[in-house]
Amino acid sequence: MTPTPKHLAKVAESDRPPIPRVADERETLLAYLEWHRETLELKCSGLSQEAVSARAVPPSTMSLHGLVRHLAGVERWWFRIQFAGEDLPLLHYSDDEPDQDFDRLDGDFGEALALWRAECDRSREIVAATPSLDARGVGKTTGEPFSLRWMLMSMTAEYARHNGHADLLREVADGATGR
Repeated sequence: MTPTPKHLAKVAESDRPPIPRVADERETLLAYLEWHRETLELKCSGLSQEAVSARAVPPSTMSLHGLVRHLAGVERWWFRIQFAGEDLPLLHYSDDEPDQDFDRLDGDFGEALALWRAECDRSREIVAATPSLDARGVGKTTGEPFSLRWMLMSMTAEYARHNGHADLLREVADGATGR
């Protein structure tokens, strides 16, 4: 067997939870979202602070560090602020600096990852305490209602889009690729 060249190396994926092929709607939605959360973490694993903070696809300011910061803020915005109605400040955002999730990477990546994990944990608690996918939140900017079902699909799409970015950033960082 010929060894895999570095540029074709795969990111280890065995720890990711499998997505069941036969499940009810709630289990399926949650499994896909968890799969994408785990994918983001895998894309960041084993890299140095410098590598995760590299803005390797100019002119974009995107980095793995920035993606983790951004998705921590997205988790808080959708699950805690809009769906659960918690009165919290936004993460990595202000009217004066709306792109600070990607632009300000002066903090430690380990802390950013811990904050993202904590936001994901709180999101999981909110979903577990919500008995129906038909339960509703209200958009803070639009006043429009939305269902938990819609939010889970929207969050899965958000992660899927950014995991595509993470694939490219990881490949530039060390040649590793993966699903």
